[in-house]
Amino acid sequence: MLLFSSLAVLAEPLSREDMEPYIRAPFSLGEALNENGVYSLLNSGGAEAGYVFESEPLVPLPGFSGAPINILIVLDLEGRFLDVQLIEHNEPIFVSGLGEAPFHKFFEQYGGLSISDSIVVGTPYGDAARGSSLVYLDGVTKATASVRIAHETVMGAALAVAREKMQGLASTPPAFPNPDYEEELNWQDLVGQGIATRKVYTNAEVDALFDGTLWEDDDPEAQDNPDDPYLDLWVVDVGPKSIARAVLSQDSYEELQRFMEISDNDEPILVIETARHGLVSEDFVRNTSPDWISAEQGGLPVALRDADLLVEVADEIPDGVAMILRTDRRLGFDPSREWVLKVLAVREHGMFQPETGSVTLEVAHVTPERFFDLPEQIAPAPPWLEALRNRQSDLIILSLFLTVLLAGLALRMNTLAAQPLFTPIRLAVLAFVTVFVGWWGQGQLSIVTVLGALRTALDGGSFTFLLYDPFSLLIWMVTLAGLIVWGRGLFCGWLCPFGALQEFAHHLGKALRIRQIEPTPKWDNRLKWLKYAVLMALLVVVLAAPDQVDKAAEVEPFKTAITTFFVRAWYYVAYAVFWLVLSMVLFKGFCRYVCPLGAFLALGGLLRGRDWIERRAECGSPCQLCKVKCKYGAIKQTGQIQYDECFQCLDCVAIHDDRNRCVPLIVAARRRTREVAAE
Repeated sequence: MLLFSSLAVLAEPLSREDMEPYIRAPFSLGEALNENGVYSLLNSGGAEAGYVFESEPLVPLPGFSGAPINILIVLDLEGRFLDVQLIEHNEPIFVSGLGEAPFHKFFEQYGGLSISDSIVVGTPYGDAARGSSLVYLDGVTKATASVRIAHETVMGAALAVAREKMQGLASTPPAFPNPDYEEELNWQDLVGQGIATRKVYTNAEVDALFDGTLWEDDDPEAQDNPDDPYLDLWVVDVGPKSIARAVLSQDSYEELQRFMEISDNDEPILVIETARHGLVSEDFVRNTSPDWISAEQGGLPVALRDADLLVEVADEIPDGVAMILRTDRRLGFDPSREWVLKVLAVREHGMFQPETGSVTLEVAHVTPERFFDLPEQIAPAPPWLEALRNRQSDLIILSLFLTVLLAGLALRMNTLAAQPLFTPIRLAVLAFVTVFVGWWGQGQLSIVTVLGALRTALDGGSFTFLLYDPFSLLIWMVTLAGLIVWGRGLFCGWLCPFGALQEFAHHLGKALRIRQIEPTPKWDNRLKWLKYAVLMALLVVVLAAPDQVDKAAEVEPFKTAITTFFVRAWYYVAYAVFWLVLSMVLFKGFCRYVCPLGAFLALGGLLRGRDWIERRAECGSPCQLCKVKCKYGAIKQTGQIQYDECFQCLDCVAIHDDRNRCVPLIVAARRRTREVAAE
């Protein structure tokens, strides 16, 4: 019996590849949240919508066969079941008796229910839902034990995740009985110190709770004897040895200690009822959850289960129906904090197919802290600091790369542009940006961050979410500082992974000798305004329909090409590939004409404090070479640099210093040659 009561060894969770097929559209599997196989649930727009997990790693309750029943559970952010599916089991009644179909159908009933509902397994007669706090699940004939254990497994796993993710109650280890603490106690001590809690409900009080319902006149005994007790309940936590020794007979005490040696994570609760209510219904099955008793702590239910122990109390203890329940402390229950035991008072109306109704009677209980070991709580590091530590190596490499790049562009830009191998050097830098910054480091900046910061500012929220991705934050800091020095060119020309992919596509197109497309100057100027229109449209979405921002931001193909490495739905992939293929014939078309982030940085470039590209008086008149060679169309007819469209490719810088290509330098050299010859 004790072996059956103990929890099985924790199982390894399913791999991500094995978990994904269970997720039903329009949802998808997000990131892993812990080592127990709990994943975030994403909606169709990529926003977090809940949690996905399997039961066995969290609550490996042994089934009727002795092996746990493994169940996939999907909860929304409010603790409501979105989906429950059977993954694996070895219940004999379903393996070789009734077949799998009834078991699968049983789990379909959870959809739409909440973890806070009083869910029981059973099929009441009549309209039991009306006026009742119970939520019934239809059982499976001939498989009562299996489906009850399955139900406990579902609720136990769901509560474990809810406590950790929804209220943080499981973020610290719970208290557990101190095995070395000894105190001589008797029943009078327990009562006097409040260690044993008593709660009495009279017939009149219960009648008042049913007043105005269908069942208000369905307890004649309560009406005949209104002052008699309906429920006289004692609650004692017998996990601490000193308390257990004071209330149990020697045999029961020793049996409980053997039970605790095996089930060392369980907290045993003794309940004694001395009035007419009793503790469980006639249909109760030993070693399962009691159908009339539940518990709650900190606003969340506590999973209770019969310990299946023979209870003999000490001589001075009130005589009544006694039962030891158990709950797993690993699911978040803390015996040193107050919790509430809830008892259902159930009535039936009618003789043929009676209708069942219930009200809840509550008993608050807390056991003094001196009986428990309270684990020292080590304050966790702030999330931003943990993120910083986790990305330490990547941040060092990124910092070195940015230092060298910024030094080259700020101090030796003309020398760098004049290198004979400048193009291979630039492509090597862009390859590093694509692979390390983009695919490995996930440092692709996005307009989503800008829109999120704007929404946070409007709502008066906290900007700490920016600290959770220090890798991208460092790139943002450099990019924003670069706006003052160079304008948008630093990021768009050197640090954007998707921009780098487009540049590689351009070089591939040239290598394949594909005919290039270049809009006329008039159309080029018109198309450049499109990205500002896209940016304005996104700002409207933030203000008018903020829940649609994630979908609207898919105008950027960054998530598909960089964040997920093209592992997405086909239409997202087709969209990203379209822009890369187009770049083979139209140089960086997305960056120049559509990119909302580019539009934002172009506006930010108005903060630029200097014109960093040297110009000569002859630039623009008569020389037009730089304008003709600029693939971005960022040089005006006058020779003036249009910095809000400049991507810092340095081609014009290289021409400016090249005595063999710069027309003013060539003309000046020829003039000097003629002057020397004339002398």
